[in-house]
Amino acid sequence: MSEDAVKPTPVGNGLQLVSKSTYVKEWLLKAVFFSCAFVFVLAVALIFVFVGWKAWPIVTDYGLWRFITGATWSASSEEFGILPLIAGSFIVTLGALALGTPLAVGTAVFLSDVASPKVRSFVRPAVELLAGVPSVVYGFFGIILLRQLISDATGSLGFGAVTAWIVLAIMIVPTIAALSEDALRSVPEGIREASYAMGATQWQTIYKVVIPAARIGIIDAIILGMGRAIGETMAVLMVVGNAPVLPKGIFAPLSTMTSQIVMDMPYAVGLHRTALFAMAAMLFIFSMFLVASVRILSRLKD
Repeated sequence: MSEDAVKPTPVGNGLQLVSKSTYVKEWLLKAVFFSCAFVFVLAVALIFVFVGWKAWPIVTDYGLWRFITGATWSASSEEFGILPLIAGSFIVTLGALALGTPLAVGTAVFLSDVASPKVRSFVRPAVELLAGVPSVVYGFFGIILLRQLISDATGSLGFGAVTAWIVLAIMIVPTIAALSEDALRSVPEGIREASYAMGATQWQTIYKVVIPAARIGIIDAIILGMGRAIGETMAVLMVVGNAPVLPKGIFAPLSTMTSQIVMDMPYAVGLHRTALFAMAAMLFIFSMFLVASVRILSRLKD
């Protein structure tokens, strides 16, 4: 090939490195990708505006403070206090985190630092499979098996926080385990080798070096698992008992915001329907708070 064939063609005072069609294609690709991102952001904004618009009458006609602090939820008497539902949501979520987090983090540590490749190739797909199981299947497991076992053991109906804790703990394990494993694997191998070189055992290296180094990523995973738990509806609806009252114990029926929305929405009208939208808005805001927390922690990690 001659020397002239490989030289770029001069155009004016510059050089034509790529053709105009290539510039057009790149511009179109940028436009397509921007459109995808814009549609997603627009969808989130429209959902927030719609829910907020539908929920606003609860502020003007009922009172936000009365709505949040009221202890009675009764559509027949037009009392829409959601304090029992907020309490139920956090009781169920925090209990599930307390049960599921140690199991999920332990699974992540096992997969990242302990298991052999052969064992890992079997355990990881099994954990990932849990994420693909429909929530209604977990609900059937809870209402058919767990509820009966708890009822026989305690003499209660079997509906309540404990049943929901176990079901939700199993459901959030894949989320927390997968993200925690990624955080543990992101710890440089040299840190582990330095620990071993100083005479530390594998267990000492894991809990004194690896886990502290990955703690921000693990916290991120737990926060996202919390979002998964507090937003769960169908499985919770099937096992909590759906009593919109402050629970008298961990074995007593209770209700959550998500389950109450699903139960009441088909027949709700007027202020009742507005109150359900207001609960949805609160869940939306709480989800935004969790996402913001993850972003802040990610910046701290960087």
